[in-house]
Amino acid sequence: MAAPIVLPEKPDMLATLFPVKKPVIGVIHLNALPGAPRYKGETMKSIFAAAVRDALTLSKGGIDGIIVENASDLPFSRPEHIGPETVAALTAVCMEVRGAVDTPIGITCVANGAIPALAVAKAVGARWVRVNQWVNAYVANEGFLNGPAPEAMRYRAMIDARDVAIFADVHVKFGAHAITADRSIPEQATDAEWFDADVLIATGTRTGSPTEAREVNEVRGGTNLPVIVGSGLSPSQVPSLFAAADGAIIGQWLKQDGRWWLPVDAKRVEELMNAVIKVREAL
Repeated sequence: MAAPIVLPEKPDMLATLFPVKKPVIGVIHLNALPGAPRYKGETMKSIFAAAVRDALTLSKGGIDGIIVENASDLPFSRPEHIGPETVAALTAVCMEVRGAVDTPIGITCVANGAIPALAVAKAVGARWVRVNQWVNAYVANEGFLNGPAPEAMRYRAMIDARDVAIFADVHVKFGAHAITADRSIPEQATDAEWFDADVLIATGTRTGSPTEAREVNEVRGGTNLPVIVGSGLSPSQVPSLFAAADGAIIGQWLKQDGRWWLPVDAKRVEELMNAVIKVREAL
């Protein structure tokens, strides 16, 4: 197989966003927001309180960044889910979180929702948007010139949102998203960089297995961008997996009994961060 094309270096947005080497980003998993398919009538007051509670737990635990995620709906996963009510609710939640902590925040969306997510991020001062299926959205489905990813690129320029970074998932477990099965891991990385990503995320826990250090290095083979771990990081894996990456998003470790939507456990945050600090001190 021919060597992947490696594009010219871009500014290191990870270093711009976070002063610490190897930042760790926590996730707030919101219950479904108003207007979203699974919304069950929870009051915004209750949603605000839960989001601020988890943000404070993460921030006090030493987490370097916080992602706000409407996880119960795979946020903005389909065009019909991108209603004004849900966008307004997410904007309000992000404003509440930003008012409660000094920790930088970002937003998760799926590729079809990148444009509204960028708009929310720009409005609330969020520093990045994590886009799941960024590669899938154009390589497998839409072609290189049309579709959600290039539309989002044009929109980011239109609203002068270059300061809002794109964190793009590279799926290292092909069983997680079979439509990328014809793309090698380095090719996916090059694809994501070509379509203006700033940071790549080696991820793939939908298969039930964590990312491996070997796969982080495979992602590096197709890019000059920073590569962070997006799934499966636990304290026992920090010495190998976290050491191989430029940072990490933690979500799986914060699950309780396989569920996201429970209060963030401060003890689990502390246990992970203690392992992370040891790696950082060895740098």
